[in-house]
Amino acid sequence: MLEQLFGSRTRTRLLHLFLKHPDKKFFIRELTRKIDTQINSVRRELKNLMECGIIEEVIEPPHSDEIKGGGSTSDNASKTKKNQTKKSDGNLRKYFRANQSFLLHEEISRLFNKSPLLLQSRFLKEISGYGTVDYAILTGFFVGRSDSPVDMLIVGDIEKNRMHKLISGVEKEIDQEINYSIMKKSEFLYRKSITDRFLFTLLEGKKLILIDRLS
Repeated sequence: MLEQLFGSRTRTRLLHLFLKHPDKKFFIRELTRKIDTQINSVRRELKNLMECGIIEEVIEPPHSDEIKGGGSTSDNASKTKKNQTKKSDGNLRKYFRANQSFLLHEEISRLFNKSPLLLQSRFLKEISGYGTVDYAILTGFFVGRSDSPVDMLIVGDIEKNRMHKLISGVEKEIDQEINYSIMKKSEFLYRKSITDRFLFTLLEGKKLILIDRLS
């Protein structure tokens, strides 16, 4: 849904990352790794987002946690002095961050905060093609519920490898780990009959029902 609105998967993933961490500054190769996209695509979309004013460029010395290297304490002290010299000599790095003074920053942030719920139509479309699904719910992260043991429950006979691939892709898009559980219909009915604690924590709490063929 958001890809359709913003016209680019790379742009959407970048926005997710910047808006989820509004105070964090990222350098370009870090962004490339985090959203698993070619660096040229990242450069192009960063340029587009800066022209819109949604993100801004910051030029400053490399952050301390980016300076790699081990060795002894004396070695590290020597490297620190060298790094300090480099900083004073103008060895600067270009970073990017969300522009919180952008006129529509709050509105776009709210839209992206709601984006997990917009995934429901995608899940409905795709998981239905992975086998027989008798029951499926979104909970936990998707509905702002911190006490849920998982974010998604799927009941039925489905292809787990394809489901894992789908969820891995969604995790990259929204920069969020998704915990999920898949169980057979027979297991679900048995655990429900014995008032299984895990299951009832999900069923009795806040959730979004995607599929229910058990009622």
